[in-house]
Amino acid sequence: MTSSSIDRAADVFAAELAQWRIDRAMTKKQLAARMGFDPSYISHVEGRRHRPTEDFARRAEAVLGAGGAIWQRYQEYDELRHSRTPTPLRDPPVPEQWMPPGTGLIVEQEVAALTYQDGFYHCTIRRALYNAGNEPVTRYLVRVAVDRYPDDPDRSNRHHRDHPLTFAELDLQAFCESAQHRESMQWRKKHDRDAFKEVWVLFENSEGRFPLYPGQRATIEYTYRVGQEKWGHWFQRAVRLPTRQLAVRLDFPDALDPQLWGVETSLSAEDAPLRTPLRRHQADGRTVFEWSTDAPLLNARYRLEWRFRSAAPSPTEPADATETRPESRTSERMRAIGIVQRGAEMLRQPAQPFELPADESVALDTAARLRAMLARLDELHPFSKGVGLAAPQIGLPWAATVVRAPEPGAEPLVLLNPRVVDSALDTDEQYEGCLSYFDVRGLVPRPLRIDVEHARLDGSRVITTFDRAMARLVSHEIDHLEGRLYVDRMPPGSSLVPVEEYRGSGQPWAY
Repeated sequence: MTSSSIDRAADVFAAELAQWRIDRAMTKKQLAARMGFDPSYISHVEGRRHRPTEDFARRAEAVLGAGGAIWQRYQEYDELRHSRTPTPLRDPPVPEQWMPPGTGLIVEQEVAALTYQDGFYHCTIRRALYNAGNEPVTRYLVRVAVDRYPDDPDRSNRHHRDHPLTFAELDLQAFCESAQHRESMQWRKKHDRDAFKEVWVLFENSEGRFPLYPGQRATIEYTYRVGQEKWGHWFQRAVRLPTRQLAVRLDFPDALDPQLWGVETSLSAEDAPLRTPLRRHQADGRTVFEWSTDAPLLNARYRLEWRFRSAAPSPTEPADATETRPESRTSERMRAIGIVQRGAEMLRQPAQPFELPADESVALDTAARLRAMLARLDELHPFSKGVGLAAPQIGLPWAATVVRAPEPGAEPLVLLNPRVVDSALDTDEQYEGCLSYFDVRGLVPRPLRIDVEHARLDGSRVITTFDRAMARLVSHEIDHLEGRLYVDRMPPGSSLVPVEEYRGSGQPWAY
């Protein structure tokens, strides 16, 4: 095994560690204290000056709660270091008991099928589960999310607000199969929102309980349906538990001439094409697309999108209010990639705080979507003053934001449920822009220092101090989460400056 391969594996481990530390909003000093290491050691590992040790990787995994991702990166490095060939997953794959709670349940196979027929999408999910933990499993979390216009978040949010998804129309049904029986499963609501539902599928019914005990296997199946007026042309699978195999099947009428493509993303990588091609075949007037992958990484997401080249007109929908204001070419580009623009009602609504740790998976998904959008923004425009993006700006209702300092190579910082708890009396005025107001700039006073309380995924709170440029960036984004825009903070009588006349482009703020 070459030293370059080992070096690359160590670099991948360091990148994974740094990404999870940032996601958890922890400084190197805070992580070191929780792990029982000197802060300089964390810096050396992330800076690739020290190689990771087994003890270090175990502690980092447990403290950061990475769902096995950090430990997997270490194992890959360790196997190369000892010139070992990775061994395939054994049957059953029993995780080591040091792993954090929640990793005992393993999905040995997931088969997700989506069929479009007579104006409805029918979804069936089958998961073969193995309880490799120490405790009986009594419930399983199921999510249903719809997005009628995925390329136009503002329009989609308005649509679902006027036409919310309901449990009655979903007709959700669930079953559990073991070697001996097939049992119906009851379910209980967890979250009920216009375009997003979460339920606990329970290992029980009117006849009694049937928990999945350690060492046992069972297959759960749940089905639901959504009308085409609420389901957009996309289907996403997210890996939230260790999974051995994931398979997807999409079934459409030939008459619609469906065209399908897919991308995959993770917490530490941008959108990329699926690593293996989709398989397509036709029979009995239907076009079926199939795709599968083995041993997908935790927190990976696979998104399939399609269009119907011979689609009939969609059902009549309420007309959307249109805005007649002129926009610069840059603002049009921002709108085109999914940035909600000025005039949208969502920008004036307070964001919804996460209930952590219960909403951990939602928070992780929101953070991943913010980082993915930030990566797309970097392709469109340089941000010499730093950049920030709040969840409502990409059509998500959650209290989350991502902020990146203006320094070269700065890592984006994700803040969950942030609020300003203290600020300096000293202020200054600088011109600000906004991704939702990108064709103008405005002079805004801000404090030179703010203290911000924000949440970790485990529900604990931490206070972080931001100065100067970062104080301005973070303040701007927290305003977004409170339904406030920077124009609200401009001094009376101040005017917006068209971006074509603004002379500070490409220059950092001066302090």
